[in-house]
Amino acid sequence: MANLLSKYVVPGCRVDMQAIERYKGLSQDNTGDNAEGHKTYQSQVIDVLSEDRVEISMPMERSKLVLLPVDGEFDLYFYSDSGLYQCYARIVDRYKNNSLYVLVLDLISNLRKHQRREYYRFSCALEMNSRQLEEEELGYVENKEDVLIPQLPLKSSIIVDISGGGLRFVANYAYEPQSLILCKYNLLVSGVTKEYNLVGKVLSVRELDNRKGVFEHRVQYVNVDAAEREEIIRYIFDEERKALKNQKGDW
Repeated sequence: MANLLSKYVVPGCRVDMQAIERYKGLSQDNTGDNAEGHKTYQSQVIDVLSEDRVEISMPMERSKLVLLPVDGEFDLYFYSDSGLYQCYARIVDRYKNNSLYVLVLDLISNLRKHQRREYYRFSCALEMNSRQLEEEELGYVENKEDVLIPQLPLKSSIIVDISGGGLRFVANYAYEPQSLILCKYNLLVSGVTKEYNLVGKVLSVRELDNRKGVFEHRVQYVNVDAAEREEIIRYIFDEERKALKNQKGDW
């Protein structure tokens, strides 16, 4: 698709932006943590200046401006009436116009229609602890702030498949569909065991036909960090390679 930016993107469109993998130099003026190269920032299109240049509002986090650096390269996702469009772009300027803080970006790739990614589900048997979010914790989801209450009681379960988008687990209890839960489990990623504390939405619950009192839950991650998602996908690839290697060894 050629850079027909003005055909698909108009002022007011929501735009999500992520730092490109090779660029990690986020300004120390933002959240104080420049290691979050995979963090997603939300913004809005102010104007389409040409077919390869766009103005967007400077993103904010916790009511504070995020001062993304000039020359920073980002993966952009535009939410338009005709669908979701993606491109790569470079920040070429940033300035204040009256009370509005503006970023100017040049496209460095063609604009293309983005098909939402489907994640491969990996069958497994992993221990997990979980609990439903408390009312005062819902700000975690709404504002992307880590305000989870520590040391609340957790209930045990078993993950039976996992993907970059969510997981399926079985337990001798049932959550309500659409409820938000904390999912706590460990994965061995690149030789290092890491604990994950992810919030998920319960999409469906059913009692197993052959195991009365045991309930299967399908869960979709909510606001999962892109770096953690990639680690989960890497874990799945590593485990599949191990399984394939073991199968070849048995022949």
